[in-house]
Amino acid sequence: MPIQEGVYGLLAEFNTPTDLVHATEMAHRAGYRRMECYTPYPVEEAAEALRFHKTRVPLMCLCGAMMGLITGYGLEMWVNIWGYPLNIRGMPLFSWPAFVIPGYEWTILFAGLSAAFGMLAQNGLPQLYHPLFNAPNFANGATTDKFFLCLEAYDPKFDRAATRTFLEQFSPVSVVEVDL
Repeated sequence: MPIQEGVYGLLAEFNTPTDLVHATEMAHRAGYRRMECYTPYPVEEAAEALRFHKTRVPLMCLCGAMMGLITGYGLEMWVNIWGYPLNIRGMPLFSWPAFVIPGYEWTILFAGLSAAFGMLAQNGLPQLYHPLFNAPNFANGATTDKFFLCLEAYDPKFDRAATRTFLEQFSPVSVVEVDL
């Protein structure tokens, strides 16, 4: 179905996380795939109901760690062999035991930075505007005591009337149409 002009989706408000998880599981069984849960604290069951468990942050952290190791080790090699070689007591210029600690430190630095920036990028942050900020009930309860399920209009199964009827069968506090 084509995306409807000016509509982001339908937002259902629930009082308990159990109701939210039940509605999310039923929405997934009904064929909705573009949906999101908003809770004031982490609800692991909601993440399971959304089938959200894959993230690329560990891979980004590993790639950052490898880049840090190569960068630290390469910098030490360049400085000690080609950039500013020092002949001290006839020891070889390439002495790998001296390179272990700086290489380790660069590995930790790059892994931490890539994990932090990778997490921000995967979350789409910083995000100064989101269509849900326009929903009147979302601003008051999303961070305190309410639980929300948003079925997005980008979903191929989304139809205003049918989706509203589907959400209302779970007895939510309210179902609000969210504008873009």
